[in-house]
Amino acid sequence: MRHGKKINHLGRTASHRKALLSNMASSLILHKRITTTVAKAKALRKYVEPLITKTKDDSTHNRRIVFSYLQNKYSVQELFGPVAEKTASRPGGYTRIIRLGSRLGDNAEICMMELVDFNELLIGEATAKPKAKRTRRSKAAAGADDAKSSATDAVVVEEAPVAEAAVEEVAAETTEEAAAEAPEEGTDEASADDSAEEEKK
Repeated sequence: MRHGKKINHLGRTASHRKALLSNMASSLILHKRITTTVAKAKALRKYVEPLITKTKDDSTHNRRIVFSYLQNKYSVQELFGPVAEKTASRPGGYTRIIRLGSRLGDNAEICMMELVDFNELLIGEATAKPKAKRTRRSKAAAGADDAKSSATDAVVVEEAPVAEAAVEEVAAETTEEAAAEAPEEGTDEASADDSAEEEKK
């Protein structure tokens, strides 16, 4: 039974557990990914996620609170620097636990714990394949859309012969104009030849 067991003691005294979680949190922040047991990872998630939330307000007070937990100035700098920038838009759930199977020596469940925003492979897949939005419509609306599309198709079909007839009329007019201009040009040439002969005489 687990009556009154609100936290996992991890088989350690309070001071040992505090030091363990502090060191694991610093390692996670500095390296962005650690391998540990599932029980320790679940305890670490409760420990480190409130600290990451503190970075949303970069004040001296918050930095001192975080330092009191981590006891490592380099991990505090990393946390309030690159980690804070990437997690600024995320409302929570900054870590991910990926189970890796069992350890050979004692058969303990092993997992990899990582910061969600620093896994470049998964971020790349998410940006490359955005989910297609699905719109749901009622059957009546779908039927109305089909009726509209068929009506527009009918209008297009009716307009097509009219457009072809207009193109044929324009083509006929241009050929008539070209034919009318051709004899006139011939008469001009003939009159020019007559005038040249008269000048010679």
